[in-house]
Amino acid sequence: MPAPWEQKESNRVILIRLGYDIALGLPAPTTIVYVLYVHPSRTPDLVTPENFRVEPALPVEEYQDGFGNHCGRVNAPAGNIRFLSEAVIRDPGEPDLCVPSEPQNDVTSLPLDTLSYVLPSRYCEVDSELLDFAWSTFGSTTSGWPRVQAVCDFVHQHIRFDYLKAKANRTALEGFRERVGVCRDFTHLAITLCRCLNFPARYVTGYLGDIGVTPSPDPMDFSAWFEVFLGNRWYTFDARHNARRIGRVVIGRGRDAGDVPIAMAFGRHTLAHFRVTTEQVDRIDSLSS
Repeated sequence: MPAPWEQKESNRVILIRLGYDIALGLPAPTTIVYVLYVHPSRTPDLVTPENFRVEPALPVEEYQDGFGNHCGRVNAPAGNIRFLSEAVIRDPGEPDLCVPSEPQNDVTSLPLDTLSYVLPSRYCEVDSELLDFAWSTFGSTTSGWPRVQAVCDFVHQHIRFDYLKAKANRTALEGFRERVGVCRDFTHLAITLCRCLNFPARYVTGYLGDIGVTPSPDPMDFSAWFEVFLGNRWYTFDARHNARRIGRVVIGRGRDAGDVPIAMAFGRHTLAHFRVTTEQVDRIDSLSS
């Protein structure tokens, strides 16, 4: 059986239906900031525009944050508020790039705009016991791409995936100690270990459907993975699945999950409904099926 990163290449363009239906219960008027739009880098691939709306209809202020993400703010009254969207996007249908020969850059020559992704952040405690652990565990591995892959292999085995153990404020160090979590926990730990080893690593949230793989029995959700700067560009890595996947659609990038909240309510709230759609379709009119 081939290793995960040796999956057969695809050579066809595919269409992916994207969307969500998210409802929050608000006991009082509340401001909500959200990162839910397809990332600007992928909007040229949209075959049908995002049919984004809020129910009840409310004024929405859209803006681009410091990481280049398309964000929004809405001031909602008490009661339920729903965020809905549907779209179809064109995707190359290729697995994530794999370039094992890509080298690591010395910190002295890293592009200046990558340096913030080597530093500690809210959920990624580079300045912790993970620093010594990273060098003692991975310091003897081949530098560059193979070292990042070694980090992914470790995190993939170290953390047990369990939706019921999800915590909104679990840090990388806590995930390392507790050895359980969801995709964001795999991602935070992998990012932190990479940063400990002086790799710029950034958090990515987006859509990832079961395209080209055995469908998961779990409900569809948004996904988290990460990108590492090697050579002269950013590359995708995924410690949760530890495999090259087809059909990733980026929503947001940042230092960690704190920079890309799907929906951040500035007040008490409950999650009343949550449904995400990510599936391959044969044609655009499948959107209404």
